[in-house]
Amino acid sequence: MAKETVVVVCPGRGTYNAPELGYLARHHAGSPWLAYFDAVRSAAGKPTLTELDGAKKFDAKLHPRGDVAAPLIHACAFLDFLTLDRERFEVVAVTGNSMGWYTALACAGAVSGEHGFAIADAMGVNSQKHAAGGQAVIVMAGEDWRVDPETERAVEAACGRVGVLPSIRLGGMLVVAGPEAALDALNAHLPPLPRPPLRLAGHGPFHTPLMQASADAARGQLPADWFSTPDVPLIDGRGKVWRRFETDAAALWDYTFGHQILEAYDFTAAITVALREFAPDRVVLLGPGETLGGAIGQAIVAQRWLDIDSKSVFSLRQEEDPFLVAMGREAQRRIIAI
Repeated sequence: MAKETVVVVCPGRGTYNAPELGYLARHHAGSPWLAYFDAVRSAAGKPTLTELDGAKKFDAKLHPRGDVAAPLIHACAFLDFLTLDRERFEVVAVTGNSMGWYTALACAGAVSGEHGFAIADAMGVNSQKHAAGGQAVIVMAGEDWRVDPETERAVEAACGRVGVLPSIRLGGMLVVAGPEAALDALNAHLPPLPRPPLRLAGHGPFHTPLMQASADAARGQLPADWFSTPDVPLIDGRGKVWRRFETDAAALWDYTFGHQILEAYDFTAAITVALREFAPDRVVLLGPGETLGGAIGQAIVAQRWLDIDSKSVFSLRQEEDPFLVAMGREAQRRIIAI
C-alpha cells in the first residue's frame, strides 16, 4: 500500500496552556529524549520539563514565560514528530510558526535533536531580550473564514499610520508588534473588525527590528556548525523551501538568527507553499494544543484547496476524513501516531 504524504507543522508560543498541562506525561512518559532534555536542564540548574509538565496546576505567571514555554512546546512537538507512523505516512516537508521554526529545524534534520533542544531552550531565554514593546492579534477573517481584501488593506494602512509593524501573518489573522504607545493608538485607526484586537500578555515585539538584542544573543551563543542540510524540505517564514541538495547550511543559520527574528514571519505563505509545492494527502499539526488549526484552516480556505472555500466546508471535510490532523486532538492523534 502506498504511503500517504504529509506536511508537518510545528507550533510556536501560546500553544501550551492549562488544558495541555501533563501533555508530556500523557503521551511521552518514559521517552529517552525526554530524559535527556530533563538532564540538560537539571545540569543547568533549571526546572526539568517533567517537573514543569507535572505541576499540580497551570501557573499563568510561570508556564507561558518564554524560558519555560519554549522548551516545553518544543519537547511536546518534537516527541510527537517521532511518534508519526512512518510505515503509513511519508513526511514530504516540514514547517513551523514563529518559535516553531526551531522545532522544524530538528524535525527536518537540519540540526540534531540535541542541538534543536539547545536552540529552543536558549531562544526561550533570548526571546525576552528586546527593546520595549509587545504584540496584538487582529482578526480580519469573518465567520466564514474569508478575508475581505479591502479590510486587509485598511488594517495595514492603520498600522502604518501609528508605527505598528506586521509580526506574523497567520491565515485570517495578523499579529502586529511595536512600542506599547503605538499599540495603544492603533485601535482608533482600525476599520470595523469581527472583534477588537487582543493584546498578548507577556509577548515582546517578536519578528521586528526591536528584537535585535535577541538576535545578537543567538548569534553569539548558537554556532553555525550545528546546522547542516535538511533531510526533508524545510519551509521557512517567507515561504522559501530549503531542500537537501540546494541548502547552504551557513545561510540557513544566518536566516534563523537574522531575518527569522527581525522580520515579519509569514506563516500563511509557508502553508500556501506547502499546499502548492507538495500537494500533501494531509497536513499534520504537532502538539501541544490545536490553536494553530484555525490559522491553517483559514490559509486552506484562502487557496480554496480541495474546493474548501469556507469554514463550514472545512468543518464538514474534517468530520468525514480530516485533511488537517491535529495531534493535540486525541481522536485525530490516533490517525497518525504509532
